[in-house]
Amino acid sequence: MRMRFTHAAAIPALAAALVSTPSPSAAIGGDRTQPVITQVRTAAAFDFASGDSPENVTVNPDGSLAVSMLGVPANKPPKLVRIAPSGQRTTLVVGHQGDQITGNTHGGDGTVYYNVDSDDGSRAGVWKLPPHGRPQRLAALPADGLPNGLAIDPAGRTLYAADSLNGTVWAVPVSGGAATAWLTGPELAPDPRASLKLGVNGVRFHQDTVRVSNFNQGTLLRIPVTAHKAPGPLQTVADKLPDIDDFSFLNDRSDTGFTAPHDAKLQRGTINLGAAHPRHH
Repeated sequence: MRMRFTHAAAIPALAAALVSTPSPSAAIGGDRTQPVITQVRTAAAFDFASGDSPENVTVNPDGSLAVSMLGVPANKPPKLVRIAPSGQRTTLVVGHQGDQITGNTHGGDGTVYYNVDSDDGSRAGVWKLPPHGRPQRLAALPADGLPNGLAIDPAGRTLYAADSLNGTVWAVPVSGGAATAWLTGPELAPDPRASLKLGVNGVRFHQDTVRVSNFNQGTLLRIPVTAHKAPGPLQTVADKLPDIDDFSFLNDRSDTGFTAPHDAKLQRGTINLGAAHPRHH
């Protein structure tokens, strides 16, 4: 039976421009008695009754937000929405009723990439929306999986998509072509005993490595990328992060990170730099 989110997952925390409000226990190590976020104010409000069901957000170069709306929790078709700094919304994509739009990211040329979760094998996969263009499927993904987080490498050549049900990170060429199982393993798998079985969830490209979270296992993982673009030895950066959804870092030079718990809200604020640091071995 196909898994569907029954309520919206967390909007991820986005460094410097957009952050969610995790509880102290959501900090990646460090002093968990200090607030991670200060001067918080709402950047965008959502109304589930009217069909809003935000799942993932990307900050665009112009300061606007690309927000994925799952659709299913509100019994509406999924949407990809642009929210301008003024708050004005523009619907970029409307999906099929029963499908879900999950992770999204953008390329340097303004193309928006997004994941579609669907029972229909002709729709499940990674899609792209070129500037002033129409949605096109870039690569198919297994219809028995759950595409979730999505990231692009700094060169803009490869997309990395998390499959939360199959415990797999898929690599998809931006130029087009078949998706390949870039990494799979027990560290990415869901817990079969969990009521909500979700493994690898969020994905970020950080300091020339792929970073992923595992929802059920409560871990944040670091995966080096070799010169041949293969995955290197996997390392646990942080653990004991229950229900970790998405996450981000202060900037590409810092390992200061913060996470979004499953019930976080989309908010804006500043970061207390002393509150979220990685585990050291």
